[in-house]
Amino acid sequence: MSAVIPALSDFLDLQHVTSEQFWGLLRLARELKDERSRLGQNAPILAGKSLALVFQKPSLRTRVSFEMGMAQLGGYAFYLSPQEIGLGARESVADVARVLSGYCDGVMARVFAHEHVVQLAQWSTAPVINGLSDFSHPCQALADIYTIWEQAGRLEGMTLAYVGDGSNNVATSLIMAAGKVGMNVRIVSPAGYVPDPTIVAESDADVTITADLDGVVGADVLYTDVWTSMGQEAEREARLRIFPPYQLNRDLLARTRNNDVLVMHCLPAHRGEEITDAVADGPNSVLFPQAHNRLHAQKALLAHLIGNIPLK
Repeated sequence: MSAVIPALSDFLDLQHVTSEQFWGLLRLARELKDERSRLGQNAPILAGKSLALVFQKPSLRTRVSFEMGMAQLGGYAFYLSPQEIGLGARESVADVARVLSGYCDGVMARVFAHEHVVQLAQWSTAPVINGLSDFSHPCQALADIYTIWEQAGRLEGMTLAYVGDGSNNVATSLIMAAGKVGMNVRIVSPAGYVPDPTIVAESDADVTITADLDGVVGADVLYTDVWTSMGQEAEREARLRIFPPYQLNRDLLARTRNNDVLVMHCLPAHRGEEITDAVADGPNSVLFPQAHNRLHAQKALLAHLIGNIPLK
């Protein structure tokens, strides 16, 4: 008889998720995706449940995947714009958390400062999900690892090469996620744009950091993200001078020496900057299965955190 996997109370970052819990979420995402594929619908396990969506930053995939995830599981989600809440400005984070958790069964927050999701969880009596913060993007990493598992049929021993700004929230979460499933990570980034050494030290992944583009040789996954994230607009011109050698184009793809390498991008993409159309729309690209899997990863989180579906 297998041991019971402890339940999660929130989903804020991957440092506080065990390998067993992460695998449990992957398996639950697969189960929910398979159920909908077979039956055309999911069981309404969240009937009567509600999710507040707190946004400081705009989003396509995060908002739609959580709204549709709740709907497909029989629940209800509603959007709260920055103007409606003014998190930490118009109203304190603690007060927002206590009000929303008195109305709703869960809170998803997409914020600038990671401290805001930490405070929401501290004061909320309902589960809190980090839909993105300046520190991490755990929902994205969960969907990304699920996509690799689905596409390749395995995870342990695989190598993900992340090319571009290795200091951003997506890279941080991928480094942490890879360690949960036995993957290796290579961060191929210019000097000054590498991960926080603390993040690397905390991960169980074998992490290599290099500015040399040969870091992609032999990679199973080639991943990139925008060079200038939301909140970094003042740095855009400087970044546009630094990052062009790290563009994910046909030459870089060929440099992997792996005809089956998976090309990934969390989207939105600045086509012609960090990735070319030829690669984004090419035969190695899984950009859109990756985006679609945000829905199934989100449903796993919602089923577990709000629906109390156990991880196994």
